[in-house]
Formats: sequence, C-alpha cells, structure tokens
Amino acid sequence: MTSSPLILGPMLRYVDEHSAAVWCETQHAATVEVTAGEQTWSVRTFAVHGHHYALVQLDNLPSGTIHHYRLHINGTQEWPEPTSTFPPSSISTLQPGRPLTMSFGSCRTSVPHNAAGNATHGIDALRATAIQLANDLTNTTTNKADASPRRPDLLLFLGDQVYADSTSAAMQEFIEQRRDISEPPGDELADFEEYAYLYRLAWSDPANRWLLSTVSTAMIFDDHDIRDDWNASLTWREQMEETSWWRGRIVAGLASYWLYQHLGNLAPTERADDPIWRLIAEHTGPDEIDVTEALDEFADRCDRDPASYRWSFARDFGDTRLIVLDSRAARELDPANRAVIDQTETRWLDEQMHGGFRHLLIGTSLPFLLPTGLHHLESWNEAISEGAWGARAARWGEKLRQGLDLEHWAAFQKSFRALARLAVQVADGKRGPAPETVTFLSGDVHYSYVSEVERTSGSRIIQAVCSPIRNPLPILVRSFTAVVSYGLSSTLTRRMARSAGVKGLPFRWKNIKGPWFDNCLGSLAVTDEGLKLWWTSGSILNGDYDRPAAKRLVETTIRRRNSR
Repeated sequence: MTSSPLILGPMLRYVDEHSAAVWCETQHAATVEVTAGEQTWSVRTFAVHGHHYALVQLDNLPSGTIHHYRLHINGTQEWPEPTSTFPPSSISTLQPGRPLTMSFGSCRTSVPHNAAGNATHGIDALRATAIQLANDLTNTTTNKADASPRRPDLLLFLGDQVYADSTSAAMQEFIEQRRDISEPPGDELADFEEYAYLYRLAWSDPANRWLLSTVSTAMIFDDHDIRDDWNASLTWREQMEETSWWRGRIVAGLASYWLYQHLGNLAPTERADDPIWRLIAEHTGPDEIDVTEALDEFADRCDRDPASYRWSFARDFGDTRLIVLDSRAARELDPANRAVIDQTETRWLDEQMHGGFRHLLIGTSLPFLLPTGLHHLESWNEAISEGAWGARAARWGEKLRQGLDLEHWAAFQKSFRALARLAVQVADGKRGPAPETVTFLSGDVHYSYVSEVERTSGSRIIQAVCSPIRNPLPILVRSFTAVVSYGLSSTLTRRMARSAGVKGLPFRWKNIKGPWFDNCLGSLAVTDEGLKLWWTSGSILNGDYDRPAAKRLVETTIRRRNSR
C-alpha cells in the first residue's frame, strides 16, 4: 500500500497534562524519534509476526499547551509528509480546570470515499469531522490549547473499529492472494497478517490518518472486531470452538487488538504494569525484540481465562470520570452465572462507580438502556433460551438470539440489574456526592438516540448512543428496528417477558431524542448549562467527495436538575 518506511500512524493515543503517547507501524526494524519543540524522544521498534511497531512516550510537556511534532525513522523525517495539505500534527495537553470535550461513536467500515462507496455505506462521519477540524486549525493562529473549541480532548471509539467477519472488496482481494477463500473461514479473517492489513485499510485514509495523529484516542472492542455475536451465549461459544479456524481467529484478534487499540489506552503507569509491555520496555539488547510468541500466548490466555487480564479502563478529566467497560471478553457464559462482566470485572467496576465528580460517564459498546420494546424482547429471549419454556423453546430461542443479535445488557438481566443498582446508588448520593449526570455512552445498534431514566431527584441518568460512524442499516431493517423498539410493540414484548418469568424493570426510562439512522459522530462538552450533546454527519457539496462537509444533525443539553 505504501513504499514509505512509515506504514501506519503516527497515532496520538493517551494524553494527559504532561505526557503523550505516539504509536506507529514501520516497514522494517528501526529507531523512531518524535520531536516536539526543542525536545526529542527516541525508541527502538519491537516486532510481532514480522511487523514492526513503536510507541513513543513524550513527557515533561507543559499543561494546557499545543505542541506540533515531527516523526523520524532512522533519522529521516517521515511525518508530516512533505506533500500533505493538512495542518501540522499536534499534541494538545490537558489543562487543569478546563471542562472536558470529547467525541464518541462506533461501527465504521473501510470502503472507498467515492460515489460508489458512499452509495453503499454512506459518507464517513469521521472523515467529515477530520476535514472540519483541519479547516478550524488552519484558521487558528494562537497556540493556546483551547483556541479551537471543536478540537476534542478525546475521541472514544466504542467498538467495531474493524470488521473481521464482514470484509470489503479490498480485504477479500488481499485474503485471496494468501489462501483459498472457498475454505473456512472464507472471506473472514484467519490470522494476524490479515488483521494487520485490515487495520491498515481502516486507518490509512489521508484525512482520517491526519485526524488520528492530532486528536487523542481511546478504544474498546465490540463483536465485529472479532466476530458477530462474540460471546453471545455458551452455545455460541461451543459452536465456535468446534470449527477449525476459531482458535486462530480469537488469538489473532486479541493479539492485534492489544497492539493496535488497547496499548494506547493505558496511562504510563498502567502500561508499566502490562506483562507484554514490560518485555518490550525491559529489553536492552541492540536488536529489536520479537514478542510474537509471548503476545499470542497472552491472547490465548485472555480468551480462555478472562479474569487473567482487564481490558476495561478508567480516566479522570478534572471533574469528570470516564469508565470504559469491556462488555465482550469479560463475559460469564455459564447459564447459572450468566453475566456481561464476570466477578473480577464487577469488583473493579464497583470500585470505579462513585460520586464526587460533576459527571460520571460510562462507555460501553452495547447500550445499557435500549428502547423499551427491544429491552423486553431481549429479556424474554434470554429467559426462554435458558429454559423458561422448556428445551424445545430454548433451542428456538437460541437461534433467535443469534439471528437477531439479542445479546445486549438487557439479555443479561443479572448484569443489567446490578449495573442499574450501581447507577442509582451513585445518582442518589449513596456513593459520595451525587454528580449532575450518570451518562452511558454506547454504539453498536446502528441508530442513535438519547434516553433518560424517569427520576424526580438526584442525578439525571442518561443513555446517549452514536452508531454508526459509517455502516448504515438498510431501509427495510430500519423500519423493522423502529417497529420492534418503539410504540405498541413495547407493550407486547413486556407481556412476553413477564410470561417467561422476567422481573419488572428496576426503573422506567423514556426516549428524549431520536432515533436517527444517519452515519454520525457524537460529541459532548461539559458546560456551565450542563452536559451538551450533539451529533455530526457529513454531506457532499459540489461533488467534492474528498472533502465532505460536516453538518450538525441533533443537539441537546442535559441541564442540572435544579436549572431545567
């Protein structure tokens, strides 16, 4: 795809008040340098399956400032590219006391940004955001970090960053060059080499590549990063284990996820405790260290024993806490203890969920609060799939569960109710001073909406969903989704759930915005008036597919309860 020594990146990952992490992939073993101002930081690449990577830790940066940076490979500048039309890549360190701004979303496919690609997958909302930010920064002359209010402190990807099971024409062409696509797993991914190429397709578009070089990112997986319905049930898991290709897929998927996504989520102190990173950081030899075997063994262990490693993470941005949950790998699938997150993960979440913040944000790829019609349908399906109506109904329920993707929080009632209790305790001030909001940020469902728990006191409990960034539902599926999720179907599915022995809801919630089905990117800002939320999509003006214009679709402000 490129003759440059720089294959992918630089990507700006974890950034705080005084440090930043810059990640990249290179063609060969090399020394990678990042220069910002008068300082230069240098590291040696490490190898995985014949690929070469570097994560450069920049430290001692002043808070609340912007730093343009350059990346060199073996002494030659490779970024910014000399022909780039985008502003210089830069690092904006956090500033104490400055309210958080961030963007979020999920579900993005990698197809060309031309008329044909837009006809099948719509305009890439991430690319429209990149073009808008580039225009904003081009017109900014000051070097204060808050000079461009549209630059988010963080871009949070909430799953399906790549599609390992629904591949594009370009990905299939690559696969066919390597193996017989008529043999399992067909045009789905089989190994690390294919994952590496998939990430290159996802992140090498010039506009998005520039965006990822200048806005800090955090990420969590969802099912398509591995496979549709990943860990939906014990039956699903047993079916996968019977195939000839699943063990290779899950090991490659988790190993590449650690490398391309998770590593950059970690703060420097957390990274220092990571078992794979310690091998890299403690290597002192002159040659590049190869961690292929260690990483594959680690990935296999993480899948077989989810309690051995935590993919979830939490960060504080001044008076706002962000908790990002792994709702896929940490599942407990034993029907007797079925849960979205296992006991180890639950204990960690319990420690993170407390008040004393202005806003508590919980990022979970799967919406915690689905439209009530769909919520009741999933709770009913879980009950019958686990035997509420007998063995025959259970087999039928399992087919329905996998066929309709009925495996969100609502389909794990034990976990849903446990998280509901935690959220209410925080909102009622039983876990420290109550925040203004307890807000869940989610994706996955391929439509966006805002809903709220019906309460008269304490914190407002909000669900904000942004999906897809670029992968819209077909029109007929949208209609089916709307019918099942809203309106009279809610009454029907509630009765179905009760007939299967499902307990009543722990609280009620209502839709306050949406749904809408456009490709879009969600954003939020902590303001004096409250938590401001808005969604941005893209549009093509005058046939200019290279530079989609950003347009605001929906906005709302979740005001403090006493200021409504």
